[in-house]
Amino acid sequence: MNDKTDFVIHEHKAKKAGLHYDLRIKIGDMLKDWVFRKIPPTEIGIKRLGFEQPEHNAIWLDFEGIIEKGYGAGELNIWDRGKVEIKIESNNKIICNFQGKKMHGQYILLNNTKLKGWLFWKSE
Repeated sequence: MNDKTDFVIHEHKAKKAGLHYDLRIKIGDMLKDWVFRKIPPTEIGIKRLGFEQPEHNAIWLDFEGIIEKGYGAGELNIWDRGKVEIKIESNNKIICNFQGKKMHGQYILLNNTKLKGWLFWKSE
């Protein structure tokens, strides 16, 4: 694929769901979205389990602030952002290179049906 696109990771302090991290990668006109309870991995050997969320509009790439209503109500801050090069994309696997301030290098997102979520880790 080798397309460069944008990504953002929000640190989301939601009133109901608590602290979590939203990974959003722009694919087409929308943001593909996953939620992780723990801080995203920045070193090889650390895996995180996350869950796919409904796609978001691309305006979320630059959003920081307070969400007033709904399940996600609370404070949303940009934890990292930058460019991402998607190398492989399928329904069950994404391999990409992040070029952000905190996230850089090759990462894998793998849909794990046994765990009913997505594993996310830095591979190189």
